[in-house]
Amino acid sequence: MKINITSKGLNPAEKTLATIEKKLSKLDKYFAKDTVANVVLKNEKDKMVKLEATISAGGLIFRAEEAGNDLIFCLDKVMDKLSSQMSRFKGKLIRKHKEQKEVLLSEIPDTAATAAEDEEEVKVVKTKSFRISPMPVDEAIIQMELLNHNFYVFRDEESNHVCVVYKRKDESYGMLNIEN
Repeated sequence: MKINITSKGLNPAEKTLATIEKKLSKLDKYFAKDTVANVVLKNEKDKMVKLEATISAGGLIFRAEEAGNDLIFCLDKVMDKLSSQMSRFKGKLIRKHKEQKEVLLSEIPDTAATAAEDEEEVKVVKTKSFRISPMPVDEAIIQMELLNHNFYVFRDEESNHVCVVYKRKDESYGMLNIEN
């Protein structure tokens, strides 16, 4: 697995970078050699740091983030979250992606909860239908706020693409642009 580490607003020590690579390389046995893991280190408010890790492998994306006072603490939490995700969804992933060569799903260890959660199927409990109206992005944000939702689907007036605006954790806005 190839590990890319990007730092935004902070300058971690070489020892810290080596520790990040060493700990993430423990996941090598679950992925093909050409799998890429992207790690982003950021400065946050109040002297906090944030570590985000994303592993993309054959259409599957594993992602975790953690904020705290210490990068190594954040790394340990992120590793726990990634391992938990992989174990928790192991059965479902094997059923859906059994021919997948990029992820060695059978190598992922089982947890006590894995068997119980494999039995539990994902269910859609409510379905809504609605018309997607063309509008500018700023109007879509206003509509989202008026509805008191954290996302809003619309057709962008300029590009004619289906888009989603959403409210981010930092109270700013993001947009997903769905291309046909």
